[in-house]
Amino acid sequence: MISPLAYVHPEAKLHETVEVGPFAFIDKDVEIGEGTVIDPNATVCEHTRIGKFCHVFPSAVVGAIPQDLKFQGELTYTYIGDYTTLRECSTVHRGTASKGKTVVGSHCLIMAYCHVAHDVVVHDHVIMSNATQLAGEVVVEDYAIIGGGTLVHQFSHIGGHVMIQGGSLINKDVPPFVLAAREPTQYCGINSVGLGRRGFSKEQIEHIQQTYRLIYMSKLNISQALEQVLAEVPQCAERDMIVDFIKNSPRGVIKG
Repeated sequence: MISPLAYVHPEAKLHETVEVGPFAFIDKDVEIGEGTVIDPNATVCEHTRIGKFCHVFPSAVVGAIPQDLKFQGELTYTYIGDYTTLRECSTVHRGTASKGKTVVGSHCLIMAYCHVAHDVVVHDHVIMSNATQLAGEVVVEDYAIIGGGTLVHQFSHIGGHVMIQGGSLINKDVPPFVLAAREPTQYCGINSVGLGRRGFSKEQIEHIQQTYRLIYMSKLNISQALEQVLAEVPQCAERDMIVDFIKNSPRGVIKG
């Protein structure tokens, strides 16, 4: 149902089950999937794609042009997956010529006053608590949980299954499976509770712990520690994910 007090551009494509509240604004070249709800006063700007069964809360803005002085009006997009919630006053901006798109995946919860800047990629099942701010070209992998008020520097990479303390300043990459906290932000162990809830076995969790013990507690430099990991930790997907993440981190990872 579309409220008669809402504005929906005639070129927008909305599934017949989409609900649009009063004073919402939906621009041209917008596509919104089955069962999605756009609440009163929400704004969906042009070149935006929103999937199925999402919920965009009041005063959220999806697909606005980026806050980047290099943006020259080029055609770029915003993509929101399925079953994702954007709470009050959250903002997700379009991409720039750098990547061409900003992406928020499926089953994400983006809480009130969060910001997802241009060319960011947020993978699936991510939770961003209130007032978290992602600068341009950040990557956040599956099942990451970011505490409220966290500030993430541009180009940073946050690994999967991490938990980051509220109020953190992230200016180095956060490798997968860890708890990140304190000031400055640092490794504080692995997210064993979260991993257990997601079905990781005791053996998998032990391999992750063993890997990080060598990386953060062996007094070796990173290159030496990674060599030790490959020599001592049994080959498994989790070990390889951690090693690949650190090897491919141009910014370097948080310290222990």
